Amino acid sequence: AQCTLQDPELLSGALIDVAKHLGNLTFRVWEKMLGMVQYTPVMMDPNTAKATLSLSDDLTTVRHTDTAQNCPDNPERFNDCVNVLGSEGFTSGKHSWEVKVGNKPKWEVGVVKESINRKGQITYSPGKGYWVIWLRNGDKYSAGGTDLTLERKPQSIRVQLDYDGGEVSFFNSSDMSLIYTFKHTFTERVFPYFSPCLRDDGRNDEPLTICPVKVSVTV
Repeated sequence: AQCTLQDPELLSGALIDVAKHLGNLTFRVWEKMLGMVQYTPVMMDPNTAKATLSLSDDLTTVRHTDTAQNCPDNPERFNDCVNVLGSEGFTSGKHSWEVKVGNKPKWEVGVVKESINRKGQITYSPGKGYWVIWLRNGDKYSAGGTDLTLERKPQSIRVQLDYDGGEVSFFNSSDMSLIYTFKHTFTERVFPYFSPCLRDDGRNDEPLTICPVKVSVTV
């Protein structure tokens, strides 16, 4: 018996251009990935967190609990105030991150110097190395002891550090309106700072969350 070979292009449903097909498939997958690629510019350092703070597995969310975890009292850890620092410190450049504060009646966010006191009671002031803004009682905002008046209640706060320029600025993320700017000549490493504050029997249960950033990729 003889076998007659035919031009594959003439066969119904025959050969496909594998290279072209895979190339198109790869591009379509890449297109979909572009919509999902994101990263978190700052993560929290569990070795600095007070024992009653609970951090998410991805180290981007913190909330206060009534139960202390079994944590070593290492030098980096806050042992009295419910604070946690970012995992990476900065000694130069410009850096920014956003923190979702939601409808919490109390919270604190900002930047602190590496050598701050982490044991016992703490004085939150620029002179002590704390460039921090906070909310109390749902409507009382302050920046290092300076009372602030905000036109609208922010749901998330953008923190911008210009180390070389000597500024820490805070913005309402929804419209990028400036809340406050600290000016200081930095001389040592500084870290992002977060405090969800006490949960107050459930009245302040919401966490603080570092917002992810979507990455724009040009191909």
